[in-house]
Amino acid sequence: MTLFLLVLLAALIFEYINGFHDTANAIATVVSTKVLSPRQAVAWAAFWNLIGALMGTAVATTIGRGLVDTTFVNLTTVLSALLAAIVWGLFTWWLGLPSSSSHALVGGLCGAALGASDGNWSALKWHVIDAQGNHSGLWPKIVLPMFSSPLLGFVIGALLMYLLIMALHRATPRFVGLVFGKAQLLSAGFMGYSHGSNDAQKTMGIITLALFTGTQAGIFANLPTGLGFLYTPEFVVPRWVMITCALTMAAGTAAGGWRIIRTMGHKMVKLQPIHGFAAETTAAVIIHAASTVGVPLSTTHVISTSIMGVGASKRLSAVKWGVVERIIWAWVLTLPVTGLLGFLIELAIK
Repeated sequence: MTLFLLVLLAALIFEYINGFHDTANAIATVVSTKVLSPRQAVAWAAFWNLIGALMGTAVATTIGRGLVDTTFVNLTTVLSALLAAIVWGLFTWWLGLPSSSSHALVGGLCGAALGASDGNWSALKWHVIDAQGNHSGLWPKIVLPMFSSPLLGFVIGALLMYLLIMALHRATPRFVGLVFGKAQLLSAGFMGYSHGSNDAQKTMGIITLALFTGTQAGIFANLPTGLGFLYTPEFVVPRWVMITCALTMAAGTAAGGWRIIRTMGHKMVKLQPIHGFAAETTAAVIIHAASTVGVPLSTTHVISTSIMGVGASKRLSAVKWGVVERIIWAWVLTLPVTGLLGFLIELAIK
């Protein structure tokens, strides 16, 4: 039981870090365009993160049982995955790099599962097709979206910005600023909602995995019957897990992530409200679609490339490509580094 409580604590720490690490995803553009003050933007994002986190469990199910074989997973494995993701999250936050908390958790889980299975690669679900023809596993749910979603963010962001410019080419700058200053409140709220609906579910999935494996191991056998709602004999996300994760992510979001906000909102591209609206709307639509089908998308990747696409629609030189290069390196390294960390931590503590 003590080990489960450690896993639960680590999961909530990860969720809190995810909240302040990824706050920039939802509010960097609305802060940089001065539509909202930093405090107002954080409160706005925290509220919509909370609402989004309570909507659905498709992503949680993917994280909990769709990527690794649960027969190789125990509480030590889950703890190792979380510790790997926490270390990477704090390191990239310290550097001010908007890396993916999602991929950090996935990498840590895969590495820890390999460690728990003594290097048995069958512990990882690469590509599974069920009787109904549904695809799951690392390739369709993680690897393919890792490349396709940033590309979609860049292309759709640039296209939407181009269409807005064409539609409003006769409007005065003052009119455009006033209209999209208001519209960006909606797009920032939608972005916060989408972020919560995807990112908060990842920790829900990892806690439910811990509950499931702990139940199989019998660690809850001595609890009073009336406390049966706290754990699950089947892989179903309990309501208390949803509420706890939602509140923790909202609290982390409210704490702010100012290092990353500066990178996302000021260092990559100079934005006006219309650009912020285009980037946030693009990213929110892509993330919401992914949440609906259970894809644990990197919200960081999508909003970053949406901002790049919007900036590039003005001119390619509007994007500060040196900053972009640093961000891409963080993206490339996240999965292998956290995978190695998860593997080594699992070997050290199992």
